[in-house]
Amino acid sequence: MKNIFKYSSLLMVALAMLMFTTACDDDDDTTNIVLSVTPDSFSYTATGGYKVLNIKTNATESWTITADADWISFTETSGTGYKSLNVQAATNTVTEERSGTITVSDEDESITITVTQEAGEEEEPIEEPVEENIPDDATLMSEMTAVELTETMGLGWNIGNSLDAVGGETAWGNPYITEELILAIKEAGFNTVRIPVAWSQFSDSENFTISETWMARVQQVVDYVVDNDMYAIVNIHWDNGWMQPTYADQEYVNNRLNIMWQQIAINFRDYDYHLLFAGTNEVMVEGDYSEPTEEYYTVQNSFNETFINTVRATGGRNAYRYLVIQGFNTNIDYTVDYATLPEDTVENRMLMEVHYYDPYEFTLNTGNDDAWQWGNDAADASATAGWGNEDYLDAQFQKMKTNFVDNGIGVILGEFGVVNRANVDGFDAYWEYYLGYLVDSAFEHDMVPVYWDNGPTGNHDMGLFNRTTAEEVYPDVIDAMTDMIP
Repeated sequence: MKNIFKYSSLLMVALAMLMFTTACDDDDDTTNIVLSVTPDSFSYTATGGYKVLNIKTNATESWTITADADWISFTETSGTGYKSLNVQAATNTVTEERSGTITVSDEDESITITVTQEAGEEEEPIEEPVEENIPDDATLMSEMTAVELTETMGLGWNIGNSLDAVGGETAWGNPYITEELILAIKEAGFNTVRIPVAWSQFSDSENFTISETWMARVQQVVDYVVDNDMYAIVNIHWDNGWMQPTYADQEYVNNRLNIMWQQIAINFRDYDYHLLFAGTNEVMVEGDYSEPTEEYYTVQNSFNETFINTVRATGGRNAYRYLVIQGFNTNIDYTVDYATLPEDTVENRMLMEVHYYDPYEFTLNTGNDDAWQWGNDAADASATAGWGNEDYLDAQFQKMKTNFVDNGIGVILGEFGVVNRANVDGFDAYWEYYLGYLVDSAFEHDMVPVYWDNGPTGNHDMGLFNRTTAEEVYPDVIDAMTDMIP
């Protein structure tokens, strides 16, 4: 029995020693854990957010965590033993990628973790919503009546077939308009520039929202004019013919006019009186040049009313801006017979626009050159149109003076001109005489004559300047008109 006890005791001692040794080994494993972190780098999107960092060390070892960038933060900055914590990156508001470093340290060592973040998007400036109506502002809008204004506008020139070209400024073959060209126009003696515009370049066609890029380009050309102390007239031109004066289209057209003119008017609202708006251009039922029916001229008159009401409603200087309306197809007889002046909220700020291309056979017909002479002194009556000479021209202009100028409505002769019959010897003398006589008569009847220049300067064209070089191509023709300026 004693031997058994002896052996049992020895066995128990041995087991105890083994257990102690094992325990000591375990303690050595715990106290010798080396500091480690995972992952070893972080990458954030520009919006930032949270990611998990795992820190591992022995149970009693203390650690700390720091960052060298203030856009990196932690849910805890110190601890002991094993820990999982959140690392936050704030939103990157700059337009460059950025980086920082996280450092985790214990008593014996330090570990660094690289943090990168994508570049932020450039912040769009916060724009104040555009006010559709602001208080009326008469500053810089002149106290002249509309008729008195016309006396200061001088001779005018159209930048035809450029901004009014459907498809873009150069779509009809003319180069981009330059300030050098406008300066050449002024140097030649013109003081008003009519800027026909096709505004249907939309960023949102369903809502007739005009492209900001197109608006800015038109504004740039307007600035070329007014910054050089000239008058500018901006209109909505043919624009692919959407202004049909029929009862069927009336509501659609008036709605579209309202939406588009509101945008145009607000954009140019701060401009002074040197900028005039003209609501429409040569409104007629497509292809029908006959005398208008009651339906046609009634609807066309409503377009003028919509234009006036829309611009005035935007307030600011538009409450006092000089506005130009038109008669049916800008024909003098139809204007006198059928135009109804819309009510306006301000007196003496309205003008009427008509065009003059009579006699057609001499001025515009390019089918032949049979009518290449004009006037009572034409050498060959068979080479004339047989009508529309000086007396007729003066009588037509007198109609505008009697019915509009004498009643306080200024008159813009928004287009006139003659195609160049370069292939006909002797034509130049009649070309110059017609244009000189017309301009002189227009001034005599208190109208503003605005020549239609379509750009090209060849046979059957109407251009007077090289639009690329800004040089005068037909200085004698230009002088025939400018010599008549009072």
